[in-house]
Amino acid sequence: MNWRRLNGQRIEQPLKQAVEEAILRETAAGHRLKVCIGSDSQVRSGVIEFATVIVFLREKKGGFMFISNQRLEKQMSLRERMISEVARSVEVAYALCDLLDAHDVELEVHADINTDPHFQSNTALKEAMGYILGMGFVFKAKPDAFASSSCADKVV
Repeated sequence: MNWRRLNGQRIEQPLKQAVEEAILRETAAGHRLKVCIGSDSQVRSGVIEFATVIVFLREKKGGFMFISNQRLEKQMSLRERMISEVARSVEVAYALCDLLDAHDVELEVHADINTDPHFQSNTALKEAMGYILGMGFVFKAKPDAFASSSCADKVV
């Protein structure tokens, strides 16, 4: 995965190193951090574009995020696409969880899945929740899943 900042600046170093530098910089500045990871996707002309974000929240002081976009030329059902989004978020969370634990940074994994059964994305809710909770992460779904439903949605 290639990562960038919201302003488009590429993150050249390995992701784990960039995240650790951000944590050290922010804690040195006196900020308490929380990290939320989420993904979203959109289908355009038969191409699925995914966006995965790592949102760093400074307690009562705003935040910033790292972004990764990927394209996939493949047909997927909505349910398969929702689970693929969750898998991307879990993959990143798993890669970073030891580092975040070492620095006492809280982690949440957000799924762009609606808890209301009237919405189509709800078909993947139980699987997504089981996957995320089974990996030992804190799970959030809409309307509380801002990392996926707002942040990733804006950059997909």
